[in-house]
Amino acid sequence: MQCRSCGIEIADRALICYKCGTATTEATHQPVATPSGPSSRLRSVVSVVLLVLLVALAIYTSRTSDGETSRFLAWAAVVLAVAMVALRAWTRRR
Repeated sequence: MQCRSCGIEIADRALICYKCGTATTEATHQPVATPSGPSSRLRSVVSVVLLVLLVALAIYTSRTSDGETSRFLAWAAVVLAVAMVALRAWTRRR
């Protein structure tokens, strides 16, 4: 068999040309299109808002002197971080 791109002789059962890398057959599966619409923009906005809240809480936590308040805000920052990671993981699975 000859490569349809460069014309070199290749094996009959070859999947690609060893010289130029061109496939010997057409692809049977097409790649999945990534969603780009209001839903992906909304997810990006939500992620940015959560990140800004997380940074604001971290800054506020470092400035307080009361142990209980800072401990509460530290836990709130952790919860926001976990929520952001869970949201990103959930959107990537869809």
